[in-house]
Amino acid sequence: MTLYAAQQGGLYCDLGGSELRAEVGPFYTPITIGEHKSAVRFSQEKDNCCPNYWHFSPYGFCPYHCAYCYLAGTRGVWFSPTVKVFLNLDAILSKIDRIARQAQRPTAFYLGKLQDGLAMDPLTGYSRQIVPFFAAHPYARLVVLTKSADVEDLLALTPGDNVIISWSLSSESMWRRFEPDTPSLAERLAAMRRCAQAGYRTRAVIMPILPVGQWKQEYARLVDELVAIPGLERITLGSLCSFPNALRLTDEKLGKDNPVTGPLSSGGRCADGRFRFAPRLRQQCYHHVLDAIRSRRGDLPVSLCMESRALFAELGLTDRIGKCNCVL
Repeated sequence: MTLYAAQQGGLYCDLGGSELRAEVGPFYTPITIGEHKSAVRFSQEKDNCCPNYWHFSPYGFCPYHCAYCYLAGTRGVWFSPTVKVFLNLDAILSKIDRIARQAQRPTAFYLGKLQDGLAMDPLTGYSRQIVPFFAAHPYARLVVLTKSADVEDLLALTPGDNVIISWSLSSESMWRRFEPDTPSLAERLAAMRRCAQAGYRTRAVIMPILPVGQWKQEYARLVDELVAIPGLERITLGSLCSFPNALRLTDEKLGKDNPVTGPLSSGGRCADGRFRFAPRLRQQCYHHVLDAIRSRRGDLPVSLCMESRALFAELGLTDRIGKCNCVL
């Protein structure tokens, strides 16, 4: 692969000096290039209802700096907060091919667990190779999760039924207060509509649901816009969940007296090691958004992200366990 100078969507690759750098918003971040020998992995979540799935990493890093981000506390970012571009994409796709053919059935491969699934695409252009690979594969299916609105490369491709693009969305207040470097909610919804019109299967992840500002009205408006998108096939709801390292970074960004770490800390550490809001608060948030969805499109499948079996049961969603965003 040849890296070249490009500026698009706030991402800039500077090859003019002795150090390879990416300008991400107002920041310059070093770029590390190399090979990732274990880029395709099977998730090993325990003590929550995540169904576990195959995921892969053709690059690492996220330029969005969301104040609540759990990725910032993971080992790969905590110890090496650089843009990482892995040059062995052919080998990564070959491994996906082998795994899917051994399974002999449609198998999801998720791009978005350890990075935003599209935010680095203006720098790498990898979607131009990844989407055609999955579109033509008899078994491998691609599921992408993103906050990006940079979909121009996607619109030039033909996805077929094998490629699913899902957007992470939150309320207007959440975006303005905690996601200032991300595309706006309106921009993400516009990108979602454009991809749906171009033939992509589309999903939405409403996460994190945080009761700040006029949240009830804002999430109702969000649901109104979502259900109007043609072909929307699934919505997954999620709350804040964070490991201790990420919580410390959130405190540094927002100060000690903020509406994120306080409720998370008082909610306690769950069996899977993450801090979450108290179960009753999570139930109230989910119930409100779930009611909004059902009142507008009762046939639309809804599930929860990395939640407890008890909370699924309280919301009448036990039959939706394992039928969330990242799997088929």
